[in-house]
Amino acid sequence: MMHDSNCIFCKIISGQISSKVIYQTDLSIVLQDIAPQAPIHYLIIPKVHIQDFVACTDPKLILDLMSIPPILAQQLGQDAAFKLSTNNGYAAGQRVFHLHFHFMSGKSFSE
Repeated sequence: MMHDSNCIFCKIISGQISSKVIYQTDLSIVLQDIAPQAPIHYLIIPKVHIQDFVACTDPKLILDLMSIPPILAQQLGQDAAFKLSTNNGYAAGQRVFHLHFHFMSGKSFSE
C-alpha cells in the first residue's frame, strides 16, 4: 500500500498513532474524529494515500468509500440522518491532504 510518512492518516492506518476504529473494509477505514463537530463525527478514509477527491481515480475505491455511509447510518438506526462532506484543496478548507469524508449525525445541519 502506498503511504506518506508525513501524513497523520497514514500513521494511524499503519498503527503508529492510535485511533478509535469504527468500521473498516479491505480498502477503507472509518475513524472517530478527534475534534467532533457533531454528536457523531466519523472520518471515512481510504487506506492508501490519495491527496484529495480529484486524485481518486480508482472506481473500485470510490465505490467502496461511498458504500460505507449507508452502513454507518444503519448501525445508528434505521432513520439516521447524516451529512457527508469532503474538502478538495486548501481553498476549500482541506487541511489534511489525504482524502477523507466527514460523516456527521446526531443533530440538525443548516447550509
